Amino acid sequence: MVDTEDPSLRIVFAGTPQFAASHLRALLDCPSHQVVAVFTQPDRPAGRGKKLTASPVKLLATDQQIPVHQPLSLKAAAEQQILANYNADIIVVVAYGLLLPKAVLAIPVYGCINVHASLLPRWRGAAPIQRAIEAGDTETGVTIMQMAEGLDTGDMLLKARCPIEADDDAGSLHDKLAGIGPDALLTVLDEIAQGKIVAEKQDDEQSNYAPKITKQEALINWHEAVKTLVLKIRAFNPFPICYSTLSGDRIRIWKGLAVPDQRHNMAPGTIIHTDKSGILVKTGEGCLLITVLQLPGKRPLHAGEVLNAHADLFSPGTVMGT
Repeated sequence: MVDTEDPSLRIVFAGTPQFAASHLRALLDCPSHQVVAVFTQPDRPAGRGKKLTASPVKLLATDQQIPVHQPLSLKAAAEQQILANYNADIIVVVAYGLLLPKAVLAIPVYGCINVHASLLPRWRGAAPIQRAIEAGDTETGVTIMQMAEGLDTGDMLLKARCPIEADDDAGSLHDKLAGIGPDALLTVLDEIAQGKIVAEKQDDEQSNYAPKITKQEALINWHEAVKTLVLKIRAFNPFPICYSTLSGDRIRIWKGLAVPDQRHNMAPGTIIHTDKSGILVKTGEGCLLITVLQLPGKRPLHAGEVLNAHADLFSPGTVMGT
């Protein structure tokens, strides 16, 4: 148990991407607690050369000379014993990517806590940031919760709220949440160490699920309403990026705006007009003004720049999705 006169926690941190690294950085900068080990996903092939690449969490931990472990799973007794040998008071999990078995949850004195990028019980699951934008939510946040066996079902320890602005995409919202999550985490750790934490059970009836994003979802269906498409474009930026086809080529759509429908007799996907402000395309309801796009083998550019060199590809009357 932690001595309440010296409320310092021994922490094992488990996380992988940059979102997790932001929280690890805050823990390392905090004099009140000690990170004794880091668990992260194995190095993965990345980039065009498919070179094995360490996770942001591993890079940070290695730089700070924190012991790093990269098991393929935590199901084996040997891996669980390695974890137990650190005598951690608590395990902090942030976007780790591996399931923690019941036996692992029971190892530390204070169990395991997780930083989840939504206001639970809304958006349990793998892609809460993207799904919140896609659904048109106007608010999200982070929830620090006590981990249980179910998927993101544990008791809530603290919520930090964040508005979703009309121009937010998944990248900008990720960065906002990565900015507010660390302070929330440190607050919870201090309250746990001081014996002041108060937990709140989740209302399962208010829960919904945020499934992992697939590349197949990114294909634009021009028969959908423009409001739906704009939300999807924002939600899927910077990954996997929405796209449509044009003359057999894949055109990636990075940004777009909703425009009131003025061409009721045009088929969905038809290019109505082009100018330096964008490429106006008919949808099932309304029109999409494509403002930033990417041609095959090129970098993303504003529509005006693309039209300067490739205006013939986007002639009015041409139908996208073909």
